[in-house]
Amino acid sequence: MKRFWTAVTVTQEGAGHGIALDGRPVRTPGRTPLVVPTAALAAAITGEWRAVTDDIDPRAMPLTGLANAAIDRIGPDPQAFATGLARYGESDLLCYRTVEPAPLVARQAAAWDPVIGWARGRFDIHLEVASGVMHVAQPPATLARLADAVAARNAFELAGLSPVVTVTGSLLLALALIEGAADADTIWAAARIDDDWQEEMWGRDDLAAQATAAHRADFDAGARFLSLLA
Repeated sequence: MKRFWTAVTVTQEGAGHGIALDGRPVRTPGRTPLVVPTAALAAAITGEWRAVTDDIDPRAMPLTGLANAAIDRIGPDPQAFATGLARYGESDLLCYRTVEPAPLVARQAAAWDPVIGWARGRFDIHLEVASGVMHVAQPPATLARLADAVAARNAFELAGLSPVVTVTGSLLLALALIEGAADADTIWAAARIDDDWQEEMWGRDDLAAQATAAHRADFDAGARFLSLLA
């Protein structure tokens, strides 16, 4: 679809904020009005629509896409979506450590142990940390409390959390981000430790670099979305 509008504006819709094109409300793919909970997020989404010069490219409008997902896909059953995200706690990246080489072991510990420590205190949980890749079961009480922490989030927060969890492979890192225990750059660096090590050892691979760039874009969109909800 090509650009057909001249003006993009934010409208007040009860306690929420809508986006209008030449006075007509923007709707989600499910035909629901695109109404978001904060003025900051609405302003950022209008920026995406104003930036369209010719054809609409959804890839250039990640905040709009996440808002659409919050309304159409997550909103009808947020509990089911939260349950899916919470499953990442069963095999969280931070709980699986390499056994060698020593410098990589140290890097993982330096970046991951503070988040593990924060999560233990924040949610009153015990986390099993394993050496190697064999699955280690987390205590049922730990999984239940992490699931409760995810379920407490609304549909928009879950939409922002989703790319952070899936890109990093860590529910703990995503919770640390949304609760302000670490910033986005710190979270990204922690999630990339193993990949960065491989690149240092064996050199840069162009295909891997393209995949990393795509993942970083998804991660950044989720992190920015969450920040605009604050």
